Amino acid sequence: MSVPVVEFTDERLPNGLRLIVVEDHLAPVVAVNLWYNVGSKNEVEGKTGFAHLFEHVMFQGSANVGKAEHMALVQAAGGTLNGSTWLDRTNYYETMPSHQLELALWLEADRMGTLLDALSQENLDNQREVVKNEKRWSYDNRPYGSWNEKILQHLFPKEHPYYHPTIGSMEDLDAASVDDVKSFFATWYAPDNAVLSVVGDCERDQVRAWVDRYFGPIPANGSFPALPDMSLPPVIGEERREVVEDKVPLPRIYIGFRAPVFGSTALDALDIAGQLLSGGKGSRLQRRLVREDRIAQDVAIFTLPFTGGASVCVGWATVRPGVDVATVEAAYLEELEKLATEPPTEDELARAKALTEADELGGLSRVEERADRLSMYATLFDDPALINTMLPRYLSVTGEQIRDACRAVFRADNRVVLTYVPVAGETEAPA
Repeated sequence: MSVPVVEFTDERLPNGLRLIVVEDHLAPVVAVNLWYNVGSKNEVEGKTGFAHLFEHVMFQGSANVGKAEHMALVQAAGGTLNGSTWLDRTNYYETMPSHQLELALWLEADRMGTLLDALSQENLDNQREVVKNEKRWSYDNRPYGSWNEKILQHLFPKEHPYYHPTIGSMEDLDAASVDDVKSFFATWYAPDNAVLSVVGDCERDQVRAWVDRYFGPIPANGSFPALPDMSLPPVIGEERREVVEDKVPLPRIYIGFRAPVFGSTALDALDIAGQLLSGGKGSRLQRRLVREDRIAQDVAIFTLPFTGGASVCVGWATVRPGVDVATVEAAYLEELEKLATEPPTEDELARAKALTEADELGGLSRVEERADRLSMYATLFDDPALINTMLPRYLSVTGEQIRDACRAVFRADNRVVLTYVPVAGETEAPA
């Protein structure tokens, strides 16, 4: 089949900033997407959570923008914005009416170049408390909220950069000084460690002129600290189990595996396997555990793609009231084992690919998603053209490749099982 091709330009400014531009005049909107090649994997022991902290600090003002004014200016111009942090990267993005593009570019350049001018003890203390509240809300006090942290700690050795969660340690954040935080920013938030993608109703030459004007004067860092060796064996070497008593309404099992790195064809196959297993009502886990046997409330399995040594494949099943947890786990693992033993049927594979194709094309239809993917592929693989080859790669995956990928990953000696159970004395929710 033919798939749409994203036409883009790709160049570097003298200071190292990578600029990718897509002209698309279908609608009067434009997306600005800035990826910094820094995430929690770049943090060092005793100073975790800094990358995520800057997701908040970056909205607290710079030399020419007041506290919270970045957000106010974008919203007043009819735009939307946000930022996010992950193990491999940090990104910031705006979607604007096209006539407000210059504003978004100026705002991003101002905080890249002058954020330290506005970083004070007051701002640090304020945002440190915001992050602590986020941890309480999203991790500590949310039912099942610790699963991600626990899965990472079982799948990666303590010395590996993926061992600690992106939100970091609250003890480390409490101990962080303004100088510590300034040093982290000065080390990583530089034009030669960033990719800027602009997609939508814009003119490439005008974009380049504005980027030259606002980003061009920001000096390059020139070099960045090297990461430690992140290579890992393909399997963890044993099964690991943990029972977690938590304030949860129902028992739930999480099952995680060490998986191939992002960018590998084996991970492509595992992504399609996720569609076969839990992509909608016709998938294997949904059909058996939820609809036919009625032993689970919900099920899922998916990959978390990482570039450093290994990715994660993880899933869960929420146990229905009155059902034994072991029964659910056995049925779940049995479906994984079937896919690791026999390739899917042609009909199943066609359905899984159709779901993947719909997801990919749906994403690429939005300017903000195209901008994000271009930044991602340029940052992680030095190859923004992957935006045009990933869908064909998914569609070329064979049933045998899926079977082989599942056989290599869904092994007992590569498995982590977290079993969440209600705290003693807590009652289960009604069916």
